[in-house]
Amino acid sequence: MKKLTLLFSLLFSLTLFAQKKIVDYVNPNIGGIGHMLEPTIPLVHLPNSMMRISKEPKGYQSEKITHFPFTIVSHRKGTIGKFMISQNPTSQKPENWESAYDHDQETVSPYYYSVLLEDFDIKMELTASQHVSLSRFSFTNNAPANLYLQCRDNGKFNISPKENTITGFDMITAVDGIDLEHPVKVYFAVRFDQNMSDYGTFDTNKLDSNSKTISGNKIGAFFRFDDTSNPLQLKIAVSYISAEEAKKHLKSEMPDWDFDQYKESHKRIWNDALSKILVKGGSEDQKTVFYTALYRCYERMVNISEDGKYFSNYDQKIHSDDGVDFFVDDWVWDTYRATHPLMCLIDPENQSKKINSYIKMYEQSGWMPSFPLFTGDHTCMNGNHASSIIADAYFKGIRGFNIEKAFEGLKKNELEATMLPWKNGPATELDTFYHENGFFPALKPGEKEWVKEVHHWEKRQAVALTLGHSYDDWCIAQLAKDLNKKEDYQLFSKKANNYKNNFDSEIGFMAPKSSDGKWIRPFDPKLSGGLGGRAYFAENNSWTYTWDIQHDIAGLINLMGGNEKFNNKLDQLFVEPFGIPKWDYWDIFPDATGLTGQFVMGNEPSLHIPYLYNYSGAPWKTQKRIRSLMEVWFTNSPFGICGDEDGGGLSAFYVFSAMGFYPVTPGVPEYNIGSPIFNEITIDLGNGNQLQIIANNCSAKNKYIQSASLNGKELKGPYFEHSEIINGAKLILEMGPRPNKTWGSNPKFVPYSVSKN
Repeated sequence: MKKLTLLFSLLFSLTLFAQKKIVDYVNPNIGGIGHMLEPTIPLVHLPNSMMRISKEPKGYQSEKITHFPFTIVSHRKGTIGKFMISQNPTSQKPENWESAYDHDQETVSPYYYSVLLEDFDIKMELTASQHVSLSRFSFTNNAPANLYLQCRDNGKFNISPKENTITGFDMITAVDGIDLEHPVKVYFAVRFDQNMSDYGTFDTNKLDSNSKTISGNKIGAFFRFDDTSNPLQLKIAVSYISAEEAKKHLKSEMPDWDFDQYKESHKRIWNDALSKILVKGGSEDQKTVFYTALYRCYERMVNISEDGKYFSNYDQKIHSDDGVDFFVDDWVWDTYRATHPLMCLIDPENQSKKINSYIKMYEQSGWMPSFPLFTGDHTCMNGNHASSIIADAYFKGIRGFNIEKAFEGLKKNELEATMLPWKNGPATELDTFYHENGFFPALKPGEKEWVKEVHHWEKRQAVALTLGHSYDDWCIAQLAKDLNKKEDYQLFSKKANNYKNNFDSEIGFMAPKSSDGKWIRPFDPKLSGGLGGRAYFAENNSWTYTWDIQHDIAGLINLMGGNEKFNNKLDQLFVEPFGIPKWDYWDIFPDATGLTGQFVMGNEPSLHIPYLYNYSGAPWKTQKRIRSLMEVWFTNSPFGICGDEDGGGLSAFYVFSAMGFYPVTPGVPEYNIGSPIFNEITIDLGNGNQLQIIANNCSAKNKYIQSASLNGKELKGPYFEHSEIINGAKLILEMGPRPNKTWGSNPKFVPYSVSKN
């Protein structure tokens, strides 16, 4: 009897597993509690779609739902409009609409969201297409319901009660507290599947029943439905072109009211996208973390083409897209490192379109964007990292864009634009100094800032700028070489070595210099630089930025005195104490989350660091460290992402690392090998080609590579070339519980560095 029971239990489990789709592994609530800063947002959307929607407020621990935005257009705070339903008496005060909710009464997925609004016992469901959201409200209490629409900022509502339709717009005037030079309108069209019993408009002071139009600041519209015996459905379409275009989206996307049909259709779309990578082995939690991370990589960039045209705030015009979708909203400082390289593998067609969009933005604005949002190029972070995105795709064989025009824009940015963080515009005297002297000058302790263009909060970030632009210049140099631009190649190759000017051999760290060429003293690699280290670095200290030489690890090893000293310092990074109480340390470095010694897992400049042992003869240490970091800092819980998840930045690190390889140097068509957590990974490369990775005997203990082969040939180095896999390949890794310290340690077989190639 026991055997029979066990058999039935096994068969039932197998049936459940067979029914489970890849998309069912996604848990958008992972990371919903921020370790220090921003939590993740459990967005409902299609891959790269314009309509992106979630509940407000953000954060897993929020007690109440205040509203749902019409859409989330850009960055963390770019919500437009809001809607909410209530069975309280009609009120213009949003606090009278909100409702308590319980995660145990909530379903969250990429394509579907549902929740019980407990104050009213209303079940709210939501799904979304490219430009339209569809909501369904099911009522328990047979009482009138009020549905509210409200603008975030200055906007307008026009109500057509006979059509059960509302049109209007909301205005974006600022992003991250920075006023826009050209505010932009987001148009919307709203439709119900039931007739209204009453309607009207409101502002912060009063309700106006039967009013059909209103415009201004903090205004809205309300709609009462007396018959709640049947579910009420609501569609909201958004457009960046016009209200008429939004109405077209209502007709072309989800034209009828079959909620369940669209929910299943959107599920299939997500399942197809996530099935680009199939994994076997590992735990259920690891699969959940993996596919959730992959889902987040499809959040950026955003396709804003609408019926063959798009509105660009880079020149405030509507353009034809000429059959090539136009993409915006890229947090480049975060995404160039792993998100874009991942899409080069699994979505090269759209990657070509994204780069084409960068070039159009350059043509429209006169500058290659550095942080391109829908609202324009956001003055955020630092660097000219479009060079990395373009070089990486180009050298991996992706075409479909004007590389000559791209090079023109990258060169102009590097030689004519300011390098200053959180600043756009032409070069300043500090940039001139950099180009003449090969390092960005820092202020001496106590010296007051005299350059008006320097951001009062973000400071000069002098060392970070030199290191970041050294890498960017290397990317431009490689493009110049391939395009036979000899003078440009020589110029940018020389500038790619500027990082050496900030290495202080006396202390063994990257350090700031003042304009007289002298080292800043006193200087503490842990604590100097003020809040976020911003006088010299960006969000981190010298223990992080000393390794930020993605294009020339061999050169850095040489500066440090060879492999042994390099490895010893890298070892120390992961155990180095704070030197002060942890709460005081975080008071200085609030972005330093996921701390392991001085290593910061939760911030993007650290992502490549665990792989650097591959360059110094100790790849087994990379294997050990990568497994540990993934296990500790990426989990199936609301705490499961250890830093700001900026547009797939951290998630792409996990996707790559869980598969066993990582692009340390975007722009080099090559991947470093780490330690996969799955026994088998199959990546759909398109055109019927697959990369299959087999990790024999892989387990939590068996994390060390004993030997490796690629396409039947012994792999002697801890890396492989993009060209070796893109037409289909099989990588076989033999795994074991103890390190094979000879595998991958031959100095003849090391990954790319400028100094060795």
